[in-house]
Amino acid sequence: MPCAWITSDLQLRLILTLFLVAECLSAGMEGPITSNNSMQQMDNGNHSSDSTITSSMDRKQSTVTLPTEANTSLLVLVGTKSVLYCPPVLRTNVMVATWEIVLRDKPPCFRAFRRDMNRTTENCTDERIIWASRPDENLALLIYPVAITHDGNYTCHIVTLDGNFQHGYHFQVLVPPEVTLIQTENGTAVCKAAAGKPAAQISWTPEGDCVTEQELYWGDGTVTVQSACRWGGHHVPAVFCSVSHLTGNKSLSIQLERDTNILSLSSILYIILPIFTILVIVGSIWLLKSNRYRKCKFKKTEHAPVVEEDEMEPYASYTEKNNPLYDITNRVKTSQVLQSEADGMNLRTIYVPGVLHQDK
Repeated sequence: MPCAWITSDLQLRLILTLFLVAECLSAGMEGPITSNNSMQQMDNGNHSSDSTITSSMDRKQSTVTLPTEANTSLLVLVGTKSVLYCPPVLRTNVMVATWEIVLRDKPPCFRAFRRDMNRTTENCTDERIIWASRPDENLALLIYPVAITHDGNYTCHIVTLDGNFQHGYHFQVLVPPEVTLIQTENGTAVCKAAAGKPAAQISWTPEGDCVTEQELYWGDGTVTVQSACRWGGHHVPAVFCSVSHLTGNKSLSIQLERDTNILSLSSILYIILPIFTILVIVGSIWLLKSNRYRKCKFKKTEHAPVVEEDEMEPYASYTEKNNPLYDITNRVKTSQVLQSEADGMNLRTIYVPGVLHQDK
């Protein structure tokens, strides 16, 4: 196998040597003309190097078999410069070159060059899409500055003496999103990647209970992605929001404050509990004092009744004045005394309560 590889390599080298010899012979045939032209151009400003390099490139391109059709996908950042090239065919063989431009939401347009008449034709109105230089020197297309509206397909068609060739570009404009990270009043962390193209990807560290939404702007094709996260009852001092995008990755962090609802509830409890405790203590003291005051007042009323000065008499006199039984007993005793005196006076007395009779 190594011998076969070496043999094939030698064959390739031999073929390349033959091509080089053929090129040198053709160059020798045109030597006087080329040398005279080059000397004149050097005297005018040393521009011969460019023409020599271009001619050599054209000769090399003529020795390479080109595909009749090729396609390329391009991702270009908005605001930058982009150059699109036609198939690398021999420039002298080009008869007609046409750029067909199909932009998103716009009618197609074209830019064409006809070599035999050295004339350009075009119907594109976007002045940011132009020839990179003179079409007879370079058929490349220049887009500057790149805008979102330049999304689309660009195809270069070339008609030559050797056949037709084309190279298509699927042109996609990238727009970096504007990334923000905030915390709302209810304690939710919100990470937003606004107006990006294409849509960005959002991830969180640490992971939480997240809801991600996308909003597409149909006018320019940009997308806003928003992710809202909560961490429940877990105490998370800081979180990181990572945004992944084709234009580059970005990460933001934020120090989380505790949930405002929890803070308000705790603050209310911190305020109410001491006040409630103070009220309970004051109320208890007031009730105790009130009960003691009532008991003392009741006792004083029973043991020390208010009595007028003219009624401050001995218990006997008080009893005598106010006890009806005592009055009856006193009357009976009085009647007995009177009867004994009447017996002594030979008188018989009959006592009836309330009436006194004497029977002689």
